[in-house]
Amino acid sequence: MSKQRFIVEVEPSRPASDGKPSIGPVYRSVFAKDGFPEPIPGLDSCWDIFRLSVEKYPDNRMLGRREIVNGKPGKYIWMTYKEVHDVVLKVGNSIRSCGVDEGGRCGIYGANSSEWIMSMEACNAHGLYCVPLYDTLGAGAVEYIICHAEVSIAFVEEKKIPELLKTFPNAAKYLKTIVSFGEVTPQQKEELEKFGVAVYSWVEFLSLGENKHYDLPVKRKTDICTIMYTSGTTGDPKGVMISNNSIVTLIAGVKCLLGSVNESLTENDVYLSYLPLAHIFDRVIEECIINHGASIGFWRGDVKLLVEDIGELKPSVFVAVPRVLDRIYSGLQQKISTGGFIKHTMFNFAYSLKLRNMRKGIKQSEAAPVGNKVVFSKIKEGLGGNVRLILSGAAPLASHVEEFLRVVTCSYVLQGYGLTETCAGTFVSLPDEMGMLGTVGPPVPNVDVCLESVPEMGYDALSSTPRGEVCVKGDTLFSGYHKRDDLTKEVFIDGWFHTGDIGEWQPNGSLKIIDRKKNIFKLSQGEYVAVENLENIYGQVSDIDAIWIYGNSFESYLVAVVNPSQRAVERWAEENGISGDFKTLCENSSVKDYILAELTKIGKEKKLKGFEFIKAVHLDPVPFDMERDMITPTYKKKRPQLLKYYQSVIDSMYKSGK
Repeated sequence: MSKQRFIVEVEPSRPASDGKPSIGPVYRSVFAKDGFPEPIPGLDSCWDIFRLSVEKYPDNRMLGRREIVNGKPGKYIWMTYKEVHDVVLKVGNSIRSCGVDEGGRCGIYGANSSEWIMSMEACNAHGLYCVPLYDTLGAGAVEYIICHAEVSIAFVEEKKIPELLKTFPNAAKYLKTIVSFGEVTPQQKEELEKFGVAVYSWVEFLSLGENKHYDLPVKRKTDICTIMYTSGTTGDPKGVMISNNSIVTLIAGVKCLLGSVNESLTENDVYLSYLPLAHIFDRVIEECIINHGASIGFWRGDVKLLVEDIGELKPSVFVAVPRVLDRIYSGLQQKISTGGFIKHTMFNFAYSLKLRNMRKGIKQSEAAPVGNKVVFSKIKEGLGGNVRLILSGAAPLASHVEEFLRVVTCSYVLQGYGLTETCAGTFVSLPDEMGMLGTVGPPVPNVDVCLESVPEMGYDALSSTPRGEVCVKGDTLFSGYHKRDDLTKEVFIDGWFHTGDIGEWQPNGSLKIIDRKKNIFKLSQGEYVAVENLENIYGQVSDIDAIWIYGNSFESYLVAVVNPSQRAVERWAEENGISGDFKTLCENSSVKDYILAELTKIGKEKKLKGFEFIKAVHLDPVPFDMERDMITPTYKKKRPQLLKYYQSVIDSMYKSGK
């Protein structure tokens, strides 16, 4: 790893000892070679982030939403930092007048909106734990979070009130006050009052604290500001406790990083808020935007109308998950292919010229001035015309999509990596570095990172291509799992947080995420799949002997390779008038359909979620064996080896499913 330009070694590697695996060298960003950036003086808490911006930029536009005129969307209408601050103080006084004090738990449930941010800032002001509630963690998750975090007051989007009602009577033990972001129907009031819950519309709630004044408590860096629940491999969601210090440290690191590559955020930046604020990724980016006195415009909540919202808002910073960028890529490809011969030829010429120059190290903005002006400016206009930074996170972005967008959008496309536990951004690729394509870049300048060998998976952090579990240390790390010290101890070892992801250092010092240590992975829509758990469920089908399930973060569904029971297959074939030996039967599409139907049947019986169902199978008459290096002597599946062996089969299952 001699050619690293973007990381510096701060500690040497350590060989394996006392049953502990070997650890590769500890690295940090080259931008932090003289030490991590100091947090901004006076910035000790999330409340300070907002308060200081209100003092510095009182009249800047802060929160915007589209005005609906005669049922049609119009322009964005804005609240200034000062106007938002005034409402936040009212919300805070009203919360306190309900008897919720410092350290109380406040739930927020709904799509991103001005009210979401104002409720969050009121929590920040009064030292309350902000607990986002969201239902994508599965049925019952909202009720679980309310009870586990002991949420006593919840702010909720009007259309989510019926969902919240489903958490009663159990939630009534803790939840005493509900505030709608809009109105409340008389029936909803009546129903909730039966459980002893006070319910208010947004306007009613603001008037509660009108003539009252509560002093704001002193906030410390170590205070928890939010508990974010994240899906665990097994069992219930885990409450990740994030302190003020994690967020202010992250902001200092992002500021240092963007400043080092001449892309600092400014008060003129505009951000489109559509990724859920309930997740850390969007939350910390909005904190960064607020820290610079910049503007946040909210989408209308419909992905089909997203491009139209972009066109109206004209954001300069666009953050996305791969599924959104895939959709933009497909839309652009379609436009290009239907644009006629001349346009098509012109595009291809401009594209290959610019890509060639960018690969030579020429800056994106200078790689094809004519192409940018004549061809690519139209694509930039489609994203509002002002986008300069596109950041992708939450799942890996396919290299061909990343390369295409880097060339055609005339803006920087950066891929990042982080977890809720690391307060989002831990790695991010750098502008104008084509060598970082397909990687998550080097570490951000506020963490130390190393790889730990995983011998049982064949990953060695000390080899010439270092691979191992990604471990992170630094002030951005979470403070532990709420009420789960046992789980906290599992992932924190000697101050190092073990992410469970397998990384591979690239020669230039960027990192590639290549695998998952525990057999859990994400599908392209962001859902986690605990594969061993599913294999145990599907393994109960009596007509199969063994099953290996596969999915990855570029596909939205699961496929499987099955060793069917010879006796069961031959009996079924005989009953259904199908002839042939066992090998031939395994290739028969009717036999595959019958096995798939059996798997689906048990999936329904066990109430699996939609994305946990298997959509295609390949039947192998030869059992998984040690001869082909598919299983260990204790019959554990070797997943990387299975994938290698069945790669072509997997590819064709996904191809025929499209």
